[in-house]
Amino acid sequence: MNLGKAIVELYKKTAISIPADVESSLKNSLKREKKSSLAYYTISNILKNIEVARDGSLPVCQDTGVPMFYVKVPVGVSHPRIRQSIVNATRKATKSIPLRPNAVNVLEERNTGDNIGFDKGKSEVQQPIIYIEQWGKSSIKIELMLKGGGSENIGTQYKLPDKKLKANRDLEGIKKCIIDAVFKAQGKGCSPYILGVAIGGSKDLVSMESKKQLLRKIDDVNEDEKLAKLEKWLKVKINSLGIGPLGLGGKVTVLGVKMKALHRHPASFFVDVSFMCWACRRGTLIYNRGDIKLS
Repeated sequence: MNLGKAIVELYKKTAISIPADVESSLKNSLKREKKSSLAYYTISNILKNIEVARDGSLPVCQDTGVPMFYVKVPVGVSHPRIRQSIVNATRKATKSIPLRPNAVNVLEERNTGDNIGFDKGKSEVQQPIIYIEQWGKSSIKIELMLKGGGSENIGTQYKLPDKKLKANRDLEGIKKCIIDAVFKAQGKGCSPYILGVAIGGSKDLVSMESKKQLLRKIDDVNEDEKLAKLEKWLKVKINSLGIGPLGLGGKVTVLGVKMKALHRHPASFFVDVSFMCWACRRGTLIYNRGDIKLS
């Protein structure tokens, strides 16, 4: 199978089937809610939605999101060629799955119809969003995230110190920012959420890194012991807010919190919070000389 066809298959798997760790976490969440509650009813329907989509080979949500690709290639592999393969596969996947066209030209207010956005008059691809880096293996690794508009709209960035939150440049200040972000979001982005958080860095770097945290599995453990403890604490604290599934009340507002700490300029301290809705659509393709592995 060539790379283009493999990427179409990655699109299909990612759009249609929720990752096993996310589905398992949702099932565990159902056990925590009272059977007579709106929260129980909501999560039950979410799980039915997942099953119907998988059985019928249909997108799990009508908003199939903005495709975000994180690609690792062997040394010497052409980056423009990889980008073109992704662009071609995106056009095919948009028609065949189908995916909802989500690329709108801001100045012309025109939807391109194929999920592709080019810089006008240039060959630079603006959408799908593609990050490529080299690694020391012979295979190509492609991670795909389909980022819905609802969860994207509630993402936010803080600059510490923050007078309104009475948040300083310390651990307590970081906690206040993250809790504030979830409290303001309520259920607008289709909770229960997965949170990706990056602290430190620069404005652009924390934004990128917070989203990358959403590629992590829910049950993984942060390599940094301090962040691992903070992730656990935040999950418990946020779930105690009572926001619940879709903001209707309940014990489960987040399925997990994933964090990354970055070095920063002495004058800057950013906290960026990215949200992923319950329809956490992420998938991985390992491509090696025609052989593919999807997960």
